[in-house]
Amino acid sequence: MTRLDQDTIKAAWRHVKKAKVFTIGELASFLKCSIPNARLRLKQWRTYTSYNQNGRFYALPQVPRFDHHGLWHHEDVAFSKHGNLKKTIVHLVTSAPTGLTGRQLGELLGLSPQSFLHHFRNCPGILREKHDGVYVYFSDDVSVYERQVQKRSSLVCRPPIVPITDPEAILILVAIIQHHGISAEDILALSEVKESKIKLKSIQGFLEYHGLVKKIPDSPL
Repeated sequence: MTRLDQDTIKAAWRHVKKAKVFTIGELASFLKCSIPNARLRLKQWRTYTSYNQNGRFYALPQVPRFDHHGLWHHEDVAFSKHGNLKKTIVHLVTSAPTGLTGRQLGELLGLSPQSFLHHFRNCPGILREKHDGVYVYFSDDVSVYERQVQKRSSLVCRPPIVPITDPEAILILVAIIQHHGISAEDILALSEVKESKIKLKSIQGFLEYHGLVKKIPDSPL
């Protein structure tokens, strides 16, 4: 195996750091060495390998600025601090409080779900189940799986919140402050609220979401 000149190695390191991402061929060309020698250099530098583009691209460990999911994109090349695509998906699914759908995974990874999900139908580390007609990926760790399913079920069962505008929200809050214990129906009956044409469902949804629903005292019987 040819011994590489240290000045050449340092120059190559500076070059690929500036380029941010590079291929094995580009590194071998710059080092004027064989592909096996270039691969050895990648190992010594502990470079990251892209999880897309067929793993063709590399980045020095000092280059990526990973987001809170541990992902980094440079143009159309994607990297993960968790490793290859399989390890990354397992990590993302396990970390998700309610599991992830294929669409959500695709959005996080910046990939079309059709391009990779068929490889993960029976992947160790994750379980795929159909919920409300959509496939959802959960952790195969029993305790994590149970928490994820329970959390997803609670979100699905929660009544939908009808969106309201900021002025409408202020009207509701002012009504609550001025009329302690007022119900959604009573708020709707106020003249200023009637003029806003806000719907009863919107008021009820706002109160439920913010925990402002009027409480009924427990019966002593």
